[in-house]
Amino acid sequence: MTDETHVNREDPAPLLRRTAELAGEFLRSLPERPVRVEGDVAELRAALCGPLPEKGEHPISVIETLARDAGPGIMPTAGPLYFGFVIGGSLPAAVAADWLTSAWDQNAGLYAAGPAASVVEEAVGAWLIDLFGLPQSSSYGLVTGCQMANFTCLAAARHAVLAAAGWNVESDGLFGAPPIDVIVGAEAHPTLLAALQYLGLGRDRVHVVPTDLQGRMRGDAFAATLEGISAGAPLIVCLQAGNADSGAFDPLAEVIDRTHERPGSWVHVDGAFGLWARVSPQTASLVEGVERADSWASDAHKWLNVPYDSGLAFVGQPVAHAEALSLPHAPYLPNATVAQRDQSRWVPELSRRARGFAIYAALRSLGRDGVRAMIERGCAVARRIAAGLAAAPDVEILNDVVLNQVLVRFTVPGGDGAAADALTSAVVREVQEEGTIWLGGTRWHDVGAIRISVSNWATGQPEAELAVDAILRAAERARAWLS
Repeated sequence: MTDETHVNREDPAPLLRRTAELAGEFLRSLPERPVRVEGDVAELRAALCGPLPEKGEHPISVIETLARDAGPGIMPTAGPLYFGFVIGGSLPAAVAADWLTSAWDQNAGLYAAGPAASVVEEAVGAWLIDLFGLPQSSSYGLVTGCQMANFTCLAAARHAVLAAAGWNVESDGLFGAPPIDVIVGAEAHPTLLAALQYLGLGRDRVHVVPTDLQGRMRGDAFAATLEGISAGAPLIVCLQAGNADSGAFDPLAEVIDRTHERPGSWVHVDGAFGLWARVSPQTASLVEGVERADSWASDAHKWLNVPYDSGLAFVGQPVAHAEALSLPHAPYLPNATVAQRDQSRWVPELSRRARGFAIYAALRSLGRDGVRAMIERGCAVARRIAAGLAAAPDVEILNDVVLNQVLVRFTVPGGDGAAADALTSAVVREVQEEGTIWLGGTRWHDVGAIRISVSNWATGQPEAELAVDAILRAAERARAWLS
């Protein structure tokens, strides 16, 4: 037995203890850590890249070196002062369960390869369907993120609308298939368009419905678009629950009911973070009628605060879901019994991580009340940040703050749009360089804006005050720099 083999078979407990120490140091540092990266790409490449060593290194040394060298490039997205994109943190119980998931190393594609992973996914699926108020008979799958959740749901949609037209897309493909009309809003998220691209439905051949000033699909424009589509044509309508910039919701009930007047139609809802509005009485009206759709995509990392990756796909027609995603049978793959869940029937993967354990731990650690409180707290923080900024001179809040998103624009006397764009962009740069908080910029209806997203379980009113102060300080510096 060589020394290297002996090293690899050492008791893993010291390595795991040291890893826990390093992880704990990082997590404890988050409230005070600058919310920025400290190293540039050249420094990171110098530290992390290079030729593969000929001789193996001791695992503890590898982990310590990795933590040291990658550290300057780790963005503290897990902390309570990160307001970029729609990225949540990770609840402690979910992190711990994710560590166990790696240690258990279950392939969660088949019941036979990991029965506990399969059964935990049953529990998680039932809990989430209940929380979101979806039909109890809905099927579900755990995927990487909302992009693959959209893909999974739209695969089921493609199957169903073509089956209604007498075509088996899984067997016969799209060559010669009846064309599918797809309707999306003008501000549909790119991941939804990517899912259509992957499924051969095309991202540019869709019918695009104009949106209003908040980014919501216009009901009147949808009705006009629908009138231009042949009555018997296979039809998929894609709605958005939570605009990625404004947080606004398409008119779900109106569009769903109007669409379902047509046979051979399917309504899919991209609810990456907006579907979580369903869990609170304060926000549930935003998603009124969503349960009448045919499929729903969401993401447990965005607002349940589960470690990446953790997408959620739900389908109201389980047969269509299974027909679209199930593998062709191979002799070496066991057939699950009726009582056993083969997860690979519901997702576009066979070999896959056991994603259910971390979601299970998050939901049990929070309970129904905790999930509701977390969503309500995020919305309250967003409202507080908006109010604090709106009270300052020459600040405009561009959206109705209905959920966890805030759009901010800094204006200049005289209403010069280009100057306001430059000032707003400069505020973003100043905030990012200071590192008290992190946020990003966007282009909202042809004007520059600051985009603030409140998604972290640990973010509360004190962080809201810090955010307001940091943004206004940055604006002072930006004005001085530009003057």
